[in-house]
Amino acid sequence: MSVVNTFSPSDVAPDMNLSMTEAALNYVRKQLASTDSAKGIILGVKKSGCSGFKYDLQLAKSLDGNEKTIQVADDVVLYVTQDAVPFVNGTEIDYTTVGLNSSMVFNNPNAKDECGCGESFNV
Repeated sequence: MSVVNTFSPSDVAPDMNLSMTEAALNYVRKQLASTDSAKGIILGVKKSGCSGFKYDLQLAKSLDGNEKTIQVADDVVLYVTQDAVPFVNGTEIDYTTVGLNSSMVFNNPNAKDECGCGESFNV
């Protein structure tokens, strides 16, 4: 039995302003290509770290149905969990390499403070 996914324009969050740099999109494309069951990526926020909150970015293998859908590129869909929306609106997601370390970087205009290691933020 095949499953048919449908798209409705009302599922897209017109009031959400999130973007990804080309470096982040290229990294995500590689991750999606290596996992057949991924529908896109999910961005959430969890209470954690010394500053209060931490970004949670995962491959979207299953969805709750409450996520905001953002088409960040023709071939990349970003799902934002409902509870993360007020924390991440306006964020640019980048992928950077410094020396031997590579990581996703969140340029979030809502973040008032970030911890020294960059793992957590406060709004």
